[in-house]
Amino acid sequence: MELIKKNQISKFPQGHVLILVLVFSSMAGFILISLANLALLNIKAGQQTIKREQAFHLAEAGVEYYRWHLAHAPHDYQDGTGNPGPYIHDFFDKNGNKIGIFTLEINPPPIGSTLVTITSTGKIISGLGISQRKITTSLAKPSIVRFAVVANDNIRFGEGTQIFGPIHSNNGIRFDGLAHNIVSSSVASYDDPDHSGDNEFGVHTHVFPIDPLPPSPVPNRPDVFISGRQFPVPAVDFYGITADLSQIKTKAQADGFYRPSSGALGYHIVLKTNDTFDLYRVTNFINPPSGCDNIQNQNGWGTWSINNQHLIGNFRFPNNGLIFLEDDIFVNGQINNARLTIVAAFFPDNPPLRKNIIINNDLFYTNYDGRDALGLISQGNIHIGLVSDNDLRIDAALIAQNGRVGRFYYRPPSGGLNRCSPYHNRQAVTLWGMIATNKRYGFAYTDGTGYQNRFINYDANLLYSPPPYFPTTSDQYTQVSWEEVSWEE
Repeated sequence: MELIKKNQISKFPQGHVLILVLVFSSMAGFILISLANLALLNIKAGQQTIKREQAFHLAEAGVEYYRWHLAHAPHDYQDGTGNPGPYIHDFFDKNGNKIGIFTLEINPPPIGSTLVTITSTGKIISGLGISQRKITTSLAKPSIVRFAVVANDNIRFGEGTQIFGPIHSNNGIRFDGLAHNIVSSSVASYDDPDHSGDNEFGVHTHVFPIDPLPPSPVPNRPDVFISGRQFPVPAVDFYGITADLSQIKTKAQADGFYRPSSGALGYHIVLKTNDTFDLYRVTNFINPPSGCDNIQNQNGWGTWSINNQHLIGNFRFPNNGLIFLEDDIFVNGQINNARLTIVAAFFPDNPPLRKNIIINNDLFYTNYDGRDALGLISQGNIHIGLVSDNDLRIDAALIAQNGRVGRFYYRPPSGGLNRCSPYHNRQAVTLWGMIATNKRYGFAYTDGTGYQNRFINYDANLLYSPPPYFPTTSDQYTQVSWEEVSWEE
């Protein structure tokens, strides 16, 4: 048997062994080369990933650089060059070796806005390869219109009030309506002037069950505060608005619409959808009916309702969107694709001479997507007069710098006298915008006079795109949006 096996082996073709050796050697070589190529590909992919990340950080460095630049030169949108962009900056590593560049494209804000758009492209250059990534971010200074209602005084919202948007007071808030957003106060507790008793929470409600008194835990009340309440929080600066109004006057005189005192009882502006407005001189107010008097001794009480007026002319909306009149202003009408700020103020500031804005008739936007924006700023009060629309619509951001936004008390019928009837009682006032009031706001009173239903809807488009030259609450730019636009290798 052993002899047969030896014979069989001796007869096996000798060239076949060499062939097998060559085949297996080739396979081993192919596998080794493939593994080497795979390793090289992984190394290259890792290098590309590192370069992409470096390019991304370069792009972000460009944005951060320009945020720093705006903090030191808030109105420079040309990178300190005085020339149009783009603006290219070299970037070096810690050893002083240039590793890439970032390129900035700056879109300055529209007239009267603070919204700046920055596109930053980071590019890493190493060897023959180039990797770049691009991001776009928007920066803006927060304006006072970040609230649906902001007050500098104790404030009360009665039953029948619904507010869609954040609410804040530098003092206390009693809220008995329905708040769809955060309600905040700058005080932890306060003495509510509407009744006697101990101090109450900075934000509280008398809707049953009435809130307990401090130092009890603050109850959760989603039936009143849908999104909750916060107190104490930092205060909002109302007094800085004075400087803003002075600057607005200068800008209105330079490239806006400006008029000194009317020499009568004020002006009446009727806004039109063709980018013009009619301007009237008010010569006479409606007299209060018999028995319709200032029973509450409210400062500045009157009918604030036009009886006679004379047309001055029709004017185009100013280039910079500013209308500044040194007198009381009545305003109504409608705008379409327009952005305006209307100011009633008299300088130098003197409390008895502070000017007011009066809205007795509808004030409409055509577009509710941010294309229309109207700001009304009064040095004194913003009134709704006696003879006002039963269902009044106001599309605007309202600021009463030193006074209040609201309606005077007009007496109901009694003792056989009509008194202020039928205008003592109005059905509904609806606001699309915001309210900033230095003193206590109110469109209704506890005896049922005034507007029975109050709907205040916050226009979120105003937050970083407010009406022209509207007062800001900070000098620092904050990030509004961020997105990566593209990347290349």
